[in-house]
Amino acid sequence: MMQLESGEALERVRKRIAAMLGAWTRETKLAQMREDFDRIMATKRSAQTEDLAIEGMDGVRIRAGEEPTAQVILYFHGGGYQFGSITSHRDLMIRLCHEAGIDVVGFNYRLAPEHRFPAAVDDGLAAYGWLLERGAVPAQTAFAGDSAGGGLAVATMLKARAAGLPLPAAAVLMSPWLDLEASGATYETRAAVDPLSQRNRILLMARAYLGRGGDPRHPLASPIHADLRHLPPFLIHVGDHETVLDDARVFAQRLRKAEVPVELAIWDRMIHQFQLFPELPEAQQSIGEMAAFLQVTTNARR
Repeated sequence: MMQLESGEALERVRKRIAAMLGAWTRETKLAQMREDFDRIMATKRSAQTEDLAIEGMDGVRIRAGEEPTAQVILYFHGGGYQFGSITSHRDLMIRLCHEAGIDVVGFNYRLAPEHRFPAAVDDGLAAYGWLLERGAVPAQTAFAGDSAGGGLAVATMLKARAAGLPLPAAAVLMSPWLDLEASGATYETRAAVDPLSQRNRILLMARAYLGRGGDPRHPLASPIHADLRHLPPFLIHVGDHETVLDDARVFAQRLRKAEVPVELAIWDRMIHQFQLFPELPEAQQSIGEMAAFLQVTTNARR
């Protein structure tokens, strides 16, 4: 289990999250919640960027240098399929880009409840296809995602495999949400220490994403139930203070059973999506380790 000293920084992060959630009431509109989520995560960190139009979706390419790199990371933002954007995750994408020396492409897939499952998966596949059509080489391409974006990255791989497309070289998942039934024991055992992902909130988000009568065990919604054979190597980072901890554990076990290379790192005291918070030393160390993994798996040279 990974451990660093970050008590005061972690407490400040918890207070930021509590302030945001505490400002929401039954009357708060979803549009306001989305705006608040983007604002609390927004950054002024500078980077070389290029705005993109990806199959009708707003996108961005964050560049590691003056010219585009041959390698590329396709980033799937988190937010429970209802929140999040290339605005909320810009800082995380920049830090991953700079650490890896690999360009990162992010995109705004359609969100629930306006656009229910499988709209986000369709958009993920469209974004991957868009990259391939513009010359991205699968052996030099990787997927990355956090929370719901981690689940979406896996679902996109599964849909690409079913469509006969070549798969990316690797994937990194941060605090992945992979079980829309929230069936793991840690949804109870970590409830008191997770400030974001309480089981009742998780199930409401799942219902908004799936719609009435939607199947939470569908493999493109909950990839822990998928056939995982022939997928590329994974690196998974999750905090010990996350209710989704068992999602990561179960998924790693099933990857190993399918003979897919996987490394699972559990970070002591870390909370859901801890990499989003640059003030945490663990966040930067985690990103550094993921960057090193991506350099190797995509044959990047620094």
